Amino acid sequence: MERASLAFFLFRVYNYGRQFVNRKRESAAALLGKRRKEGMGLGMTHRSKRKQKVLGMLGVFCILLGVVLTAEVVYRDSIAEKMGGAVSSNETSDPGPKELSKEPETSLSESSAEAVDSKPQEPDSFSAYREQAIQDMKSMSLSEKVGQVFVFLCPPAGGEEMIETYKPGGICLNAANFQGKTKEQAKEMLAKFQSSSAYPLLTCCDEEGGTVTRISRFQEYREYPFQSPRDVYASGGMEAIRRDTAEKAQLLKSLGINTNLAPVADLSDNPADFIYARSFGGDPESVSEYIRVSVETYKENGVACVLKHFPGYGNNGDTHIGLAWDKRDYSEFETKDFLPFEAGFAAGAPIVLVNHNIVECMDGEKPATLSPEVHRILREELGFGGLIMTDDLVMKAIPQYTGGENPAPEAFLAGNDLLLCTDIEESYGALLEAVENGKVSEERLEASVLRVLEWKYAMNLI
Repeated sequence: MERASLAFFLFRVYNYGRQFVNRKRESAAALLGKRRKEGMGLGMTHRSKRKQKVLGMLGVFCILLGVVLTAEVVYRDSIAEKMGGAVSSNETSDPGPKELSKEPETSLSESSAEAVDSKPQEPDSFSAYREQAIQDMKSMSLSEKVGQVFVFLCPPAGGEEMIETYKPGGICLNAANFQGKTKEQAKEMLAKFQSSSAYPLLTCCDEEGGTVTRISRFQEYREYPFQSPRDVYASGGMEAIRRDTAEKAQLLKSLGINTNLAPVADLSDNPADFIYARSFGGDPESVSEYIRVSVETYKENGVACVLKHFPGYGNNGDTHIGLAWDKRDYSEFETKDFLPFEAGFAAGAPIVLVNHNIVECMDGEKPATLSPEVHRILREELGFGGLIMTDDLVMKAIPQYTGGENPAPEAFLAGNDLLLCTDIEESYGALLEAVENGKVSEERLEASVLRVLEWKYAMNLI
């Protein structure tokens, strides 16, 4: 029964009881007046007295029933309002791949509970693991929660100390981490990194093939570097792409890397474009097929992939060296650039990386990485429910835009779940301070922490 209908019903019960008693009192008074007028005795028979008493008690009972039920509804509604954001104890979810190994030390605050369900309309690809993620988050301190939304570039030395100090959600390895090491030494290095972390790490690198190879450039890992997707396709079509992607995934997994910052979903058919050498092609349909096959192959081999660089790089300049403005119409994104990303989402891509271009048709002021509107389009219009990651926040386009102010809080508020950055101490400190002073709410922080932990459960890392 709706609240308004129930309130009306209880009022009717109370009012009926009140009217009933009043009528009986009036009836008794009228009877006494009649007896006086007729010269009859004023007394009532025993049966009449008993009947009047029963009817009066019934009226009083109706009044009390209305009062009690109304009070119960008011009390229940007040409790519901206080607990409105809490997670229901009757909710069920997929038990996930593993049980948690420790009991929660603290409970979620009311504000934290509200954060869990603050945006039920927002898609979440890993919600089957939400209950486990909530239990994990309960035991985290604020500083640990802040760490979970960072992917730090791993220094060539001191990686274990960095992980123990900042407790990041992930680390990104570069060529310097592999140079001069054998496969066994690299594997041992990754194992030490994981053992140094309180929570399993997202471990990633850029192994795109062609001009971007962090591992296969060294013969200790592969006789020849992986070719670019264009060259692989030219040598054997989509089946060659599938084999090449499987080999990449298997190499990374054998070393202890669970995520590849690839494939590139950008469109380019002009050799003069910055992104051309890294892209598969310029035709949306063929690039969409390449992305679909790549995502499926990574999934089959147990390695996560990252689609980049949303919303599509186009023919823009290199944001490693400065700002770039994308002046294309929105219709071009809808009919071309979005299509490979949508194909990847449909195939199950868990992570997407956002570029630093200022895309004027979406947000004429902010780089895409820092733009709430670009992230809204990604979530609401394209329905992406996975993790959103920034491109490296130290690329020169970003400090040029911010005037040197650390961009981590703004990037996080824009809608990113993972902040990829090199300046570890500065970015971590900036976001922690922003949460402590209220610029970034703890609810917003916990929304991304939950998504990160859910992904780790989905990947069987936890």
